[in-house]
Amino acid sequence: MELPMFPLEWVLLPGEELSLRIFEMRYTVLVGDLMRSGDPRFGVVLIARGREVGGGEQRNDVGTMTSITNCAELGAGRYALRCLTGERIRVGGWLVDDPYPRADVELWPDEPGEPVSDSRFRELEDRIVALHKQMAVAQRRWLAPGRNAMLGGRRMRSLEPTQRLYSLACRVPMGEADRYAVLAAPSLNERLTALHEAIETVSARVEFESPR
Repeated sequence: MELPMFPLEWVLLPGEELSLRIFEMRYTVLVGDLMRSGDPRFGVVLIARGREVGGGEQRNDVGTMTSITNCAELGAGRYALRCLTGERIRVGGWLVDDPYPRADVELWPDEPGEPVSDSRFRELEDRIVALHKQMAVAQRRWLAPGRNAMLGGRRMRSLEPTQRLYSLACRVPMGEADRYAVLAAPSLNERLTALHEAIETVSARVEFESPR
């Protein structure tokens, strides 16, 4: 399918909310076209090199389908958007940026693999809780009561496995490269591995930056 695209300097995972202030001409045209079409969907991908403003950026090819949930006109061709990310997408080919970035994309569900057991999810949740405690100690403060329940409670277990793993990933304060590795992992098991590696990276950084 052909889809309008919005390259950004950060990675969005499925199920995340996004707020955007639109002022650059190519994206005001994009938003106007989406609102007139009645189809609020566009794609979001990470910029590999370059900046969001001005064009000419290099882009990664794995991203998320995103839908506008609220659009407010601010005047002078500017918009304030609230959006929600959905399915993962993969770019098959970029089209001419006229009048805004566009690409041929396909939905990219997780590839088949061994199921992730509930015990492995609980292990991951425990590691995330431990990471937040490590960060809290490093900052000389403790987590608020109830944080453990938020990370590992009933609501999280009620999600289907793919979204459950993305939801847990959103609770890890990792860098964009690690977030992209999580998003681009072909299968659920490979995403779980990528997320454990990201937690190791964050934990090592916290330890290195902690005051002695």
